[in-house]
Amino acid sequence: MNPSPPPPRDPDLLEEALGLGRGGSPPWRLAFVEDCVETSGAFVLHHFLKRALSTEGDGTVVFLGLAQPFSHYDRVLRKMGCNLSVQRNKNKLHFIDLLNLEFLDEKGENDIEIGFMDLYNRILRSIEAIRSKDYNGGWTTIIIDDLSHLEIAAHGSAKHVLDFLQYCRSLTSEMDCSLVILNHEDIHSSDEALQMLSHLDYISDILIKAETLSTGIAADVHGQMTVIIKDAPGGLIKKLHSFQFKVKENGVEFFYPGSRF
Repeated sequence: MNPSPPPPRDPDLLEEALGLGRGGSPPWRLAFVEDCVETSGAFVLHHFLKRALSTEGDGTVVFLGLAQPFSHYDRVLRKMGCNLSVQRNKNKLHFIDLLNLEFLDEKGENDIEIGFMDLYNRILRSIEAIRSKDYNGGWTTIIIDDLSHLEIAAHGSAKHVLDFLQYCRSLTSEMDCSLVILNHEDIHSSDEALQMLSHLDYISDILIKAETLSTGIAADVHGQMTVIIKDAPGGLIKKLHSFQFKVKENGVEFFYPGSRF
C-alpha cells in the first residue's frame, strides 16, 4: 500500500504578494515597511532576513542594526531555523552595529552630513566585501531597522535622513541589490518628517503595512497586513493584497480573513 502524500503546504501569502519565487531575486528595488506602536512590523524584516539567507538561494544581507544588538536578531532567527552567526562567518551577512553610532553625539550640520556619508561608505564596503570572496552572483538585500533611529542620529533632521536614503536607493541600481526599510508610522509629528515619509512612500516599489485589526488584537489574529505593489516608483497601484497574520515564536502565519474559523 502506497503511503498517502503529504498534505499541501499552506501558501505563504506574503511571498506571493511580493512576487518572490523560490531562491529568486525580488522584482523590486525598495520595499517600505510601515507599522504602528500597537502592531510591530519587525517580523517582516525577520522574514526578509531569513529568506535572503536561506539555503534555497544565494542571497546576502547588509543589515543596519539601529534598534537592537546582533544577539537579539540571532536569537529570533535561531527560533526560525536560521543561524545568523554561521551566516556571518560565511560572509553572507554583514551586520553593521549602529547602537553606538559615533555621530549620534555630534550636533554640527557638517558633522551630521559626514556621519551619514561615512555610514553610506560602510554599506558600500560591506557589499564590496561580500562580492570579493567566493561570490556566486546572489542577490544582496540592505535592511534598515529602523528609520526612527536614523532621525535620532540626525537630531531630528528629516532632510539629512532622506538624503542618506536617496543615496541608498541609488545604490540598489548601481550594485544590483534591494533595500528594505522599517518605519513606525504613528510616531512622526513634524511637517518635515511627514514630508519625508510621503516621499519614501512615493519612491518605493512596494509598500507593506502592518496594522491593528479594527476589532483589536484577538487570540488567533494579531493584525492586518496590506501589500501595495506599484507599476513603477511614484506610479499607480498595480496590485493590492490584504490578509491577516499571527506572529508565532518560530515565524509568522498569514491567512485570509475568516479562513481560520
